[in-house]
Amino acid sequence: MKRYFKFLDVIIILTLVICLFTFILFPFLKVFTSTFFNEGKFTLEGFSFLKTQSKLLYNSIFVAIFATIITTIVSVSIGIFCFSIRKSIKRLISFVLMITMISPPFVSSLAYIKLFGRRGFITHDIFKLSFNAYGSFGVILMQSIGLISLSALMIISTLDNIDKEQINSARSLGAKTNNIILDIILPQLLPSIKVVAILSFIRSIADFSTPLIIGGSFETLASKSYNVFISDGNIIQAGAMNIILCIPVIFTFIFYIKNSRIISNTNFGSNVSEVNIEKKGIIFSFAIFLSTIFLILLILQYSSIILSAFTDYSKGKLYFTFEHFIGIKDHIDKTIFRSINYSLISAFFGSLIGLLLQYYIHIRNVKFLKIFDFIATMPYMLPGTFFGIGYILAFNNYPIYITGTALIVILNVTFKQLPFSTKVFSSSLETIDKNQILSAKDLGANEFFIFKDVILSHTRNHFVISMINGFNSTMTTVGSIIFIVYPAQKVLTLVMFDVINSGKYNTASVLAILIILICLIFSLLFMFINYILNKLGDTYVLRSKKFM
Repeated sequence: MKRYFKFLDVIIILTLVICLFTFILFPFLKVFTSTFFNEGKFTLEGFSFLKTQSKLLYNSIFVAIFATIITTIVSVSIGIFCFSIRKSIKRLISFVLMITMISPPFVSSLAYIKLFGRRGFITHDIFKLSFNAYGSFGVILMQSIGLISLSALMIISTLDNIDKEQINSARSLGAKTNNIILDIILPQLLPSIKVVAILSFIRSIADFSTPLIIGGSFETLASKSYNVFISDGNIIQAGAMNIILCIPVIFTFIFYIKNSRIISNTNFGSNVSEVNIEKKGIIFSFAIFLSTIFLILLILQYSSIILSAFTDYSKGKLYFTFEHFIGIKDHIDKTIFRSINYSLISAFFGSLIGLLLQYYIHIRNVKFLKIFDFIATMPYMLPGTFFGIGYILAFNNYPIYITGTALIVILNVTFKQLPFSTKVFSSSLETIDKNQILSAKDLGANEFFIFKDVILSHTRNHFVISMINGFNSTMTTVGSIIFIVYPAQKVLTLVMFDVINSGKYNTASVLAILIILICLIFSLLFMFINYILNKLGDTYVLRSKKFM
C-alpha cells in the first residue's frame, strides 16, 4: 500500500511539473524566442516600431500612473467612509462593490458611451452638448472606475482589522478626526495602499479593451498590440510590444510580492471594541465627497446599462421594449452554454491544481516545487494579450497542436487564474496545525486519508472561494483568450466585445446583464453547496460524538 501511494505521489508531482512548465513557462519563453529569433537568427525587427511610435509606451505609463493615483485615493476614501458608518450600510456598499467585480471588463466603457458620448443621455439629451468622450481622459476615468471596487474592498478588509483601541484612546485624549486619519489610520493602511497601487498599475497597463473602445485615436501598447495582431497579422511586433509591457509590470510585481508579505505579517492589534469617530474635518469631508461621487457614478453606470437593455429611441422619444432581449438570440446561440462549461471546467481544475501544488509544498515539504510555485504566479504579472500570444506560438504545431480547439481556451483560462488559487490555498494550508496531521499518522491514517479528512475539510471553504473566482474570471475574461478563440467557439464576453465595436450598445447592455446574472447565480450556488456540505459535516460530527 505504501508503494502504491508513493507511486501516486510521483505521478501527481510529475503531472503538476509538466502542466506548469508546458502551459505557463513554455508559452512565456516562446514569445521571447519568436520575437528575438526569426528563422534561427537573432533580430530586433519586432522593436522597430519604437522609432516611429515610441509615444505608445509613454501613453501606457501615463494612463497607468493617473489611473493608479485616482484608484488609490478613491479606494482609501471609500475605506474611511465605510469605517465610520453603520455595519448594515457598510455591508450594502461591500455587496455593491462585489457585484461590480463580476461585470465584464468593458461595462464601464459601455455605460460611459451611453451617458457621456456624442449622443449620451447626460451630455446630449439633458445638457444638449456634443461632448467628445473619447481619448486619454475617458480611458483613465473608466479604468479607474473599473479598478476601484477590488481596491476598496482590500482597504475595507484592512480597516476591519486595525487596532480600534488605539483610535478610542486617541479620541479620549482629544484627538480630532483629521489627526486620527493622518496619524493612526493611514500609517496602518500604508502596506495595503502600496499593494492597491501596485495591482492597479499592473491591471491598468495591461488593459487593452478600454483604450480600444473609448480611446479613439489615443492608443496604448496593449491596444496597439491587439490591432497589430488582428489587422496586420504581425505576431512578432505584437510579441515585442507585450515584452516591453512586461518590463514595468515585472518590476511592480516584485514590489507587490514584498509588500503583500508585509501585510500578511502585520499584527493589526485588538479588534474587540467598536469605534465611532467624529464625522468632521477637511480630510474626512473630502473622503465622503469622493466616496459619494464614486457611488453615484456606479449607480449611473448600472442604471444606464439596465435602461439601455429595456428601452430604445423612436422619433426622439424613449420607449420600453423587449426587442433587445429577443435580438441577442442571433448573438449567443450556443455561446451561453459554452461559456458556462468553460468556466466550470477551468474553475474546478484551476482550484484543484492550486490545492495540490500548495499541499505538496506546505504539507509534504517538496522543496523543489517552490520554483514551480513562482511559475504558477507568472500569469498574474503577464498582460492577458501576452499570455494569449504565447499560447498561439506554443501550441500551433506538433506535438501539441491544439490551436482552434476548445481545449486551448480551457487551458488558457485555467492557468491564467491559477495565481489566485495558489495564493488562497497557501494562506489556508499555512494555518493547519501540524500536530493534527501527526496525530492522524499516529492513529494509522495514510496520506490519502490525511488529505481527504484533514486537508480537504480544512480547505473546503477556500476551495469554494477559488471556484467562485475561477468561474467569474473565466466568464468575464477577454485579454488572454481574444487571440485564440475561433469564431465558432466564442464566449459571451467576446460576443459582447464585438457587439460594442459594431455600435449595438443596447444589445451589449443585455449581454452585460446576462453575464452579471450568470456570475451571481453560480456564485450563490457554490456558496449554497458549501453551506450544505458544512451542515452535513456538522451532522456527521454530532452523530460520531453521540455513539462514542
